[in-house]
Amino acid sequence: MPRTKEENERIRQAAKEKIHAAAMTLFIQKGYHATSIDDVAKQANISKGLLYNYYKGKEELLAVMVQLRIEEVRAVMETAASLANPMDQLCYIVNGAIDHVHRNPAVYRFYLNLQTQPENDHVLAAYSEQLNQESSRQFEVQCQMFERLGAKEPKLRSLSFSAALHGTMQMMTMYTKGFPVEQMKQQMISEYCALSHETDRGSHSRKDSPSKAP
Repeated sequence: MPRTKEENERIRQAAKEKIHAAAMTLFIQKGYHATSIDDVAKQANISKGLLYNYYKGKEELLAVMVQLRIEEVRAVMETAASLANPMDQLCYIVNGAIDHVHRNPAVYRFYLNLQTQPENDHVLAAYSEQLNQESSRQFEVQCQMFERLGAKEPKLRSLSFSAALHGTMQMMTMYTKGFPVEQMKQQMISEYCALSHETDRGSHSRKDSPSKAP
């Protein structure tokens, strides 16, 4: 009995995910430039011909992986932004980001390294720019969250938050054993979510209270 369109699509997606996983493993272990399409096919345990059915070459494969990464980051920020309370928005970002790195430290490190590629690497620099542009867009969304919290300088507060969060994430990739994941999440939330929320709440209480005559 012939397969349905849905079954064919599931098989297609499963094959792509297998290829992506194989490529990521090799890009982490050997680096992008030292990895060949033959390497990826062998790692994925598929024929090179089948791989070429999905991708024209190694760069197209990287391009798709970078786009998926961008969509993943965008989805996290969109979900956070959809929450009603700015404190909950920031807590969602903290928990999501730290949990993701805890599960996949090498993947986070790969994309971080990709974002810092030298400009004279004409292949990787373009994808580095794509990732950095998306980070800038999401940073502006984050600034709006701190503005809603009533931070006096939302951009500066957002920069401090990002620096602390990314510093934590980088340390997690270096100290994979015994890293106090939950404690660091609570520290971040205490420093940036609860404290900012108190500021925001205080500003609302001032607005709601009767003004005093001069």
